[in-house]
Formats: sequence, C-alpha cells, structure tokens
Amino acid sequence: MNVDIGNALASEADPGIARDALDDLDERVADAHDRIARGMADDDFGYASLNLPERADAAEIEAAVDGFDPEAVLTVGIGGSALGAVTITEALAGDSPIDHYALDNVDPAHVNRLLDDLPLAETVVHVVSRSGTTAETLANFLVVRDAMASAGIDWTERTVVTTGESGPLRDLAAAEDLPALDVPTGVPGRFSALSTVGLVPAAIMGVDLDGLLAGGRAGADALANSLFDCPAYAYGAVAYALDERGASVNAMMPYAEGLESFAEWFAQLWAESLGKDDGGQTPARALGATDQHSQLQLYRAGPRDKLVTVVRPAERPDCPIPETDVADLEYLGGQDLGTLLDAEFEATEASLAAAQRPSVRIEIDAMDAESVGRLLFDMEAACVLAGELYGVETFDQPAVEWGKKAARGLLGGGEFEEAEAVAEKTELVVD
Repeated sequence: MNVDIGNALASEADPGIARDALDDLDERVADAHDRIARGMADDDFGYASLNLPERADAAEIEAAVDGFDPEAVLTVGIGGSALGAVTITEALAGDSPIDHYALDNVDPAHVNRLLDDLPLAETVVHVVSRSGTTAETLANFLVVRDAMASAGIDWTERTVVTTGESGPLRDLAAAEDLPALDVPTGVPGRFSALSTVGLVPAAIMGVDLDGLLAGGRAGADALANSLFDCPAYAYGAVAYALDERGASVNAMMPYAEGLESFAEWFAQLWAESLGKDDGGQTPARALGATDQHSQLQLYRAGPRDKLVTVVRPAERPDCPIPETDVADLEYLGGQDLGTLLDAEFEATEASLAAAQRPSVRIEIDAMDAESVGRLLFDMEAACVLAGELYGVETFDQPAVEWGKKAARGLLGGGEFEEAEAVAEKTELVVD
C-alpha cells in the first residue's frame, strides 16, 4: 500500500501543509510512534488493537464455523460489531454463493423486510456483543430467534456467538452449547475488524483469513518513526495537519464498489475516535465515480474545509467496452471499464488540484485479502497516530455511552440521569 500526499502540500492546495511544516510535524510523529510502540508492547487498552493481526487465530475461527453450509449469513451487532464484518465480505466475498446481511439498526420496517426475505432455514446467525447486554443487538437477536422458532427452525443449530468472558450471551452459549468465540480484550469495537468480531462471516463465506491477517501484519511491520517511511502515519499526520489548517471534513472516496462499506467503516473509526474536546475531523462518505457527478461540485467549489481521500486498487479485472459505430462514443470502443474508472479517478484528483483543494491518494495492490487487511490496519494505525497528535483519548467514546444510558433509561433498563434530559427537550413545533 502507498499514500501520496503531494496534493495536500501548501504549494498545491489551500489549505495545505508546507514542506518545512511537514518536517516539523515529523518530529512529533516520531514521539507519537514511541508512545504507540510502548502501548503495543505493553498490550495497553486500545493499543492492543494493533496487535490483532499477530494474535488473531484464523484456525480457531474457522473451526468454530466448521460444518455450516448456509445460503446466507446474518450478522447481528451494531457499530464496530457489524461494520468490520460487512466491509470485509463486501470487499472480498463477491464471488461467494453465500450472501451476507447485517442487522445493525432497530428500524422495525427494515427488520421485518429482511426476515421476510431471508431463507431462515439456510441462514447462520452471528451475534456479537462484548457485554452481552447491548440493547439494539440483543433486541434484534431476540426477534431473529423468535422468527426462526416460529418457522420451526432450531435456532441453536444455526447460531454463533462472539462475546466477552461473562454476560448473558456467554451464559446463553453455555446453556445451549453454541459455538462461542471471545471478543479480544483491550480492543474497542471499531478497531476489531481483524478479529473474531469481524472475521466470522468471512470465514463462513470462504474468505482467505490468513491473507487478511498477513496484510495486517505487513502494516504492523511497516510502522516506523517517520511519516516519510510509513504510509499509515503519513495519512494520519497529514489528515491531522489539514484539519488544524481548516480542512475539518474528510471525504473518504473509494473508486471500487467493493470498498463502499469501507468508507462507512472509516467514518465510524475516525468520528468516534477523534471527535473529542470540541475537535476532530468530520468524515464524509462518497463513492467514485458515482459521487464524482454530484458531491465533487461541493468539494471543488464549496467551502475550503475539506480533505478528499481517494482510494483505488492498482489492479482491476478486465471488462472490455465493445466497439461502436456511434461517432460520439467511438473513443470508448476498445477501452476497458477499469481504464475508464482510473481515468475518472485521476480526473477527480486533477480537478481538485486545479482548484487548489487538498486530496490524498491511497493505493492498494488489488482487491485481495492481503491488500484489504493492510488497508484496514493502516487506517487504524493512522487513526491512533492522529489521536496522539490531537492529544485526545482515542479509544474511549463518552458521548456514545451517554446516549446508550439515556436510551436504556427510557426503556426501563435502570435509573440513569441521562434519560431525564430527554424530558427537558425544548420544543418549537411547526405543523
């Protein structure tokens, strides 16, 4: 994987970072790397995430799902308990005969439609919750379990659990003799894609887990004390520096359909980790070339508050464009869709540069397991590095926890002062 930060330099973009400022920033990167390396060595909370490629056990995960031969896999989780799994299977399991779905919201209309469409008798359910008490996850799991039972399906024969050492899900797994995997300790959910949390559906669908973890290990091996020697740190440092100079929005724009969910995964990682102390860069999601024909108008001609991150694989499959006798389309004949998509990618970069808007290019080798594993690891490392530069607690999420307590209190799940704030809402209703 490589990262090109040339179009984020002050000589090319406004806001941008001057080369001498980049050299100064590199000294801070070296200090941050020392802190990150110590955290990894000590297996400290959060920093332990960057040890997952070395410690995750692909064979254990594959053994837990051995014997399943479903038509569909249903992940029941929320946030990091679902997004990593969806990102991996969308990127790598396109040729699998098994479909992957996720229930990561509690919209009743969506849940009902999905359960109506799923072949429940041929579906494996992977339910993920560290605590085993996550309200949205457990509510959806109860609904899914009831739907299976009502259809005469033994849900215990089609359920895999990933959870903490104790809690209701762990107790259920023991009571019903369900395959159960451990959530990695010291790892926030949004950093858990390369673990039991994110890899179970991929294992069922035949994705190369060893390749994914090898890609992650390559990223770990590439960590260095200079942003000029480490793609992950180059990205994290430049994104931070541009935010400090006014680029408070980061539009993640992959040029590959298989990476559309990656942009969503990145948005959670970046927002939940760095949105602290009245700061942090707001992630936006786009897809090239689709959103090149819409959002690019804003990125190029709107407020100068955005960094656009474009991502592509260097290798693409062939899909020739047939010759045509339509004069205005003759230039397309004999080309390839991949060539066209790359031209769109490079046109976006050039368009932004011509308007002096900053962009960063991330390029992976191909849409294969090792490249995707490297991409996920490097974005996690970039986020950890950025958190060090911002000086925030990267691995907590107090605002998220506040909302969870408020919702639980409203549902009668305990006494929480956060729930009382709901009644204090100011209203100015127009109807």
